Amino acid sequence: MSDGGSESSPKSVTVADVQQLVKQKDAIEAQIKAYFDILEGQNKAGMEEPLVDIEGYPRTDINVYEVRTARHNIICLQNDHKALMEQIEEALHQLHEHDREKHRLDEAEAHQEVMEQENSVPSAFAKIDTVSPGSPANTSGLQVGDEIIEFGSVNTRNFQNMQNIATVVQRSEGKPLSITVIRNGQNIHVNLIPQRWSGRGLLGCNIVPLQN
Repeated sequence: MSDGGSESSPKSVTVADVQQLVKQKDAIEAQIKAYFDILEGQNKAGMEEPLVDIEGYPRTDINVYEVRTARHNIICLQNDHKALMEQIEEALHQLHEHDREKHRLDEAEAHQEVMEQENSVPSAFAKIDTVSPGSPANTSGLQVGDEIIEFGSVNTRNFQNMQNIATVVQRSEGKPLSITVIRNGQNIHVNLIPQRWSGRGLLGCNIVPLQN
């Protein structure tokens, strides 16, 4: 065992713990009320009424032993009640503090996830400059302003120049070409089939490199 093995970390307070303390409090309050009812039944002896008559003899109109026992138990229970209320207050404080800390951790985790997602999104290497009506690019759904992050086998990591895209286009004539673009902050996937049409080229759009 390590040197710190005998030290146990404080147990986290749960809602169930607080509920259990409240049940104990309610039980003590019920006991206190029951003993006060006993005093009330003893000619309303209460907590302060004398237990002897004016001549100093035990009162005969009440059960002195029963009244003394009830008073003693009430005092003990009231002390227990006070200590329990302090426990409940401390437990509620710990519970609220735990909730605040959990909220802070959740926010920090959410922020970290957003940052990781932002960092994991590859930057675009080219942009759609123009799209001709009726062209393969237009039919596929490509729009002016779309920023390209993947064009077939070409992506941000291996893109060198526009010849890379031209080579992919020539090799993919008549075949579906997977393209991923950034549009309005979202990744959009389209399938483009490079092919002959009434206009120039196989795409019908102009692609320009982005300056990093």
